[in-house]
Amino acid sequence: MPLPKERIYTIDDIYALPEGERAELIDGQIYYMAPPSRKHQEIAGELFTSINNYIRAAGGSCKPYIAPFAVFLNENDKNYVEPDISVICDPNKLNEKGCVGAPDWIIEIVSPGSRRMDYNNKLFKYRTAGVREYWIVDPQKEWIMVYSFFNDDMNEYSFTDDIPSGIYPGFSLNLSTLNI
Repeated sequence: MPLPKERIYTIDDIYALPEGERAELIDGQIYYMAPPSRKHQEIAGELFTSINNYIRAAGGSCKPYIAPFAVFLNENDKNYVEPDISVICDPNKLNEKGCVGAPDWIIEIVSPGSRRMDYNNKLFKYRTAGVREYWIVDPQKEWIMVYSFFNDDMNEYSFTDDIPSGIYPGFSLNLSTLNI
């Protein structure tokens, strides 16, 4: 007896979700998201503020966005994510709905329900989609994994380390100095 066919979802299915329900779409599969914790939001807000302030002060052309912000990976209708922070340097990728294609830099803050997704599924998806740099911030373990896909490099940092960004030479963050 043949196995039942797995349903392949599209972005239309994401937009048809009930008001207030959030989900991501990876390779045609829907992954529902729980609301983030207060600590998660504090970390996201502080990281976004630091990155945004740096870009403004440096006169940079890149734009940072904080979730919920739509990213349509691979420019197809089977991949839609809402990274905690996205930095896009190519204004041609931006439209009224979000970013079409890979952001230059993505930061995901791990929640208990997102651990496997952030460390596995999204790591692979972001690398193959063309993201240049991917940070996984893990509040429970108090570490940050930094994947520099354009250098084919990975480094691990603690919350007390200065964490350099490959996207912005000279810019670094230290989570212990942020208001979290």
